[in-house]
Amino acid sequence: MIYLNGKFIPIEEAVIPVLDRGFIFGDGVYEVIPVYSRLPFRVGGHLERLQASLDSIRLDNPHTESEWRQLLASLIERNEPEDQSLYLQITRGVAKRDHAFPENTIPTVFIMSNPLILPTSDQIENGVSAITAPDNRWSRCDVKSTALLPNVLLRQLAVDAGCTETLLLRDGLLTEGSATNAFVIRDGIILTPPKSNLMLPGITYDLVLELAAANGVAYEVRNIAEAELISADEIWITSSSKEVLPVTTLNGNLVGSGHPGPVFKRMHGLYQDYKVQVMRTATA
Repeated sequence: MIYLNGKFIPIEEAVIPVLDRGFIFGDGVYEVIPVYSRLPFRVGGHLERLQASLDSIRLDNPHTESEWRQLLASLIERNEPEDQSLYLQITRGVAKRDHAFPENTIPTVFIMSNPLILPTSDQIENGVSAITAPDNRWSRCDVKSTALLPNVLLRQLAVDAGCTETLLLRDGLLTEGSATNAFVIRDGIILTPPKSNLMLPGITYDLVLELAAANGVAYEVRNIAEAELISADEIWITSSSKEVLPVTTLNGNLVGSGHPGPVFKRMHGLYQDYKVQVMRTATA
């Protein structure tokens, strides 16, 4: 079951007009929210980011936060998995094809649920492989836009190489992955690039830094040069579905020992403990 423009319907019955600006121009934004045991995780942060994306493309939010929460809860109830991945998308709606904003259009609102696919135990225990590539995307990567063709092409480079992710470099500095944020560990210190227009402000990115601060794990938010990435002791990628995932091979070379490192193991434990605590609090 999905939600489309005011109705809950089977996905097979969903129809969007071909003149929808999301289809014609990629004129829309989206969010992905993980659900554990039927409870959406850090939903407030996701809705705040959605609002920021809408503001960036000058599109009014069609719902209040309370209405969004109710819609998400209703969709979760209508789908079977205990753990779900909610995808919600808002476009500028249907109008004659013209680059300029149309007047008096009604936004298209679409939400769907899929089973939440988390990293496997093998990936956690042994890590994954990644490659690097030049970051050739536009300069507003902080907008969670549906126009993802550059990210698609960069991610496909990883798939072609038999890897999980492509880590991106712009002007010699690490920005993020094609669909993840990136962390580097050097001498026991967590390093990650600062938020800017060149990266998506990740919800899991924020949580990792919160957990580090709360548990006395040293970290720095600063620019990371390509040489620091290549010679890192540990590398992680993070996202709502990948959580915190170690990269143990980069461009065919071992990262550190070639196994998930001690800082990752601590952060992974902190992350999982935090999830359990949040779920217990929500159901208390």
